[in-house]
Amino acid sequence: MENYLDINRNSWNAKVEPHLKSDFYFVDEFLKGRTSLNSIELELLGNVQNKSILHLQCHFGQDSISLARLGAKVTGIDLSDKAIEAAGDLARKAQTDTEFICTDLYNLPNILDRKFDIVFTSYGTIGWLPDLRKWAEIISRFLKPEGKFVMAEFHPVVWMFDDDFKGIKYNYFNEKPIIETYEGTYADQSADLVQEYVMWNHSLA
Repeated sequence: MENYLDINRNSWNAKVEPHLKSDFYFVDEFLKGRTSLNSIELELLGNVQNKSILHLQCHFGQDSISLARLGAKVTGIDLSDKAIEAAGDLARKAQTDTEFICTDLYNLPNILDRKFDIVFTSYGTIGWLPDLRKWAEIISRFLKPEGKFVMAEFHPVVWMFDDDFKGIKYNYFNEKPIIETYEGTYADQSADLVQEYVMWNHSLA
């Protein structure tokens, strides 16, 4: 589906402002020092002091900034220009030197030529990508020889259900693009948003 990037960029751009204001992202507390990272990610990542980290699909950068606070040198990338703009603003307010790049993930090799100790991604990211083989090749390209890929993600069975979790709606396997229109957003169900988006389900295999 050729225009999925434009559709999803518009969708994520529309989410930025309500997400920044939502309790889900607790921005005020975050700027006072609260981390956005959970124990699962922290345990998987280990000591990141002085490590270079490439954070894929970083939204507006809270995890990237949280990693920078732990002493890592972090580069976050995201499709949404409004999210990256907000990420830069949060980084300045948090007084970290976190780097942010606005790009489609698949285009990243055309604009970035560095290797990293860790490539990191978490929670609700791969469903926006049609081709996981290409995704994996990009991860491999950006890792140092002894580098580590760290991923925290929901079990893919969760994406089979409808939005109300009342029944099975989608195929477990990557059968075709899922094109939907959604009101509100996961961070604020009452947000005045009506968004079209395109996703793909990927099995655990």
